[in-house]
Amino acid sequence: MVHVLVVEDDTRLNQIVCASLSAAGYTPHACLNAAQAFDELHAGGIDLIVSDIMMPGVDGFDLVTSVRSVNKQIPIMLMTARDDLAAKRRGFRAGIDDYMVKPIDVDELILRIEALLRRARIETEKRLVVGETVLDAEEMSAYVGGEEISLTVREFNILYKLLSYPRRTFSRAQLMDEFWGGDSNASLRAVDVYITRIRDKFSACEDFKIVTVHGLGYKAVPAV
Repeated sequence: MVHVLVVEDDTRLNQIVCASLSAAGYTPHACLNAAQAFDELHAGGIDLIVSDIMMPGVDGFDLVTSVRSVNKQIPIMLMTARDDLAAKRRGFRAGIDDYMVKPIDVDELILRIEALLRRARIETEKRLVVGETVLDAEEMSAYVGGEEISLTVREFNILYKLLSYPRRTFSRAQLMDEFWGGDSNASLRAVDVYITRIRDKFSACEDFKIVTVHGLGYKAVPAV
């Protein structure tokens, strides 16, 4: 059972979120402020945190900072009425994994929680499975139907990134910044070259497709 900590001082919204989580098969832990949240976290067993920003006493930003000082892995989402870039920037710099703006759609909230938990499992296990395709980050190896596909380190890292965030578009610049680092001699077209190589090597694989999003970049789309 997955335990979700809900930190929200609006009692009615807290109840709605917790009821939706229960209906989706999660175990919610309702808290109205950061002090209660710290007590729940110290008790252990929490798998994910959903928190408001504006709360009495310690706000959501400080809550995130405190949690991140002792736990780098637990997924954290801020759920807030603040839709300004400064708040989002501060949240992500503090260490959050996702940000939702109120009023929230509870169905979307559940989908986002599922995605955060999936990424957390991938990060912990260092292993990604899509149909018959298996990427093992410890071995830096890829298999389709048990047969190894030879990849360079950069090809593996790009594919692992795309498949870790299915259907999310990454721009050429984002991929370049992450996987080429300080190589100032490389152009954005180098990303296209690597995507072409990956597509060629997985041309017989039906588990996913790497789709070009014109004017933006690339995304991995699983078959199911």
